[in-house]
Amino acid sequence: MLTNDRNTTRVTLKQMTGRDIVQADTVVVGAGIVGLAVARTLAKQGREVLVLESGAHFGEGVSSRNSEVIHAGIYYPEDSLKARLCVRGRRMLYEYCQTRGIDHRKTGKWIVANGASQVGRLDTIASQALRNGVPLQRVTRRALRVSLPDVTAQEALYSPETGIVDSHGVMLSLLGELEDYGGHLVRQAPVEHAATCAGEHRLQVGGPAPCELRAQRVVNAAGLGAVPLATSWQGVPADIAPRQWLARGVYFSYSGRHPFHSLVYPIPEPGGLGVHLTLDLAGQARFGPDVEWIERVDFSVDPGRARSFAESIRRWWPALDESRLQPAYAGIRPKLAGPDGGFADFRIAGERRHGVAGLVHLFGIESPGLTAALAIADEVAGQLAD
Repeated sequence: MLTNDRNTTRVTLKQMTGRDIVQADTVVVGAGIVGLAVARTLAKQGREVLVLESGAHFGEGVSSRNSEVIHAGIYYPEDSLKARLCVRGRRMLYEYCQTRGIDHRKTGKWIVANGASQVGRLDTIASQALRNGVPLQRVTRRALRVSLPDVTAQEALYSPETGIVDSHGVMLSLLGELEDYGGHLVRQAPVEHAATCAGEHRLQVGGPAPCELRAQRVVNAAGLGAVPLATSWQGVPADIAPRQWLARGVYFSYSGRHPFHSLVYPIPEPGGLGVHLTLDLAGQARFGPDVEWIERVDFSVDPGRARSFAESIRRWWPALDESRLQPAYAGIRPKLAGPDGGFADFRIAGERRHGVAGLVHLFGIESPGLTAALAIADEVAGQLAD
């Protein structure tokens, strides 16, 4: 089993085979947490699995730029993939971490409301959670003064199933199990072109040792690159790839001590869940993400955004010391709906959707993708088995 990133095998396809054209059984494109979960599940079923990662390390994209929150499954429509896979994935992820000694914690989460209009939205959230089978507790202002004395709110909902996790530890474990089952991760192996011809998927792999890879089954789990890859895929219906929007969210860490032991979220806003308080496993507080719609991938963090963060946070934590907000990092969500588009579900596009055997595209895998990763893997494996 792997213990750190330095121990992972550095291998190219040419080193594995000595050929410019490589035959493979199953290929997963993308070594984020979802790609690794899919690869591990397929390898566990006895398939020979290769994972192609364009970067120098696994999990450097969307998977390493989030809140590391294990979501309960509160907000999503009950008939959606996000609701179903988040609730199932949350249970699977807690069990996975417990049985493998991966650091995690059920911190719980408060959803706080200020004013009559926001209290009414708590009713909507509570009703949706009930339909999704997610337990929530309604908390009055008087009870909040006891549980969250530093927070200003009229009422709140408490989610006991929400938690935090060492996402890098999860990915290391998944990669270790993938390799235990005979699978391989190939890094610095970007897929530059893809085509399906005569029942075979052909991937032109770039990087330091370019070659052509021919596979019976391919899973496109390329995160931000999943839609661009599918758009240029020859031999597959042109309309299979949806339009993708990029929503950047930045995070600020909070230096020094703070009074919180649970996560605190405001009422959700369009495109995200609002600037909320999360904790890392060492107890340090961080705030984010906000939502900024962008045209190209850009992970920069503008320190000047601290002021707007402070204004949002002070609505429920008046004692915030703005000077202790420090720029941390930014994440980008591959969203399938734009600023005015409303809810967009995960899209797991297999043969039933596009008519091409042995090919599954994963589109719009944003939050709660970390929580749902193990359940997404089972969904993909089921579609490949059809």
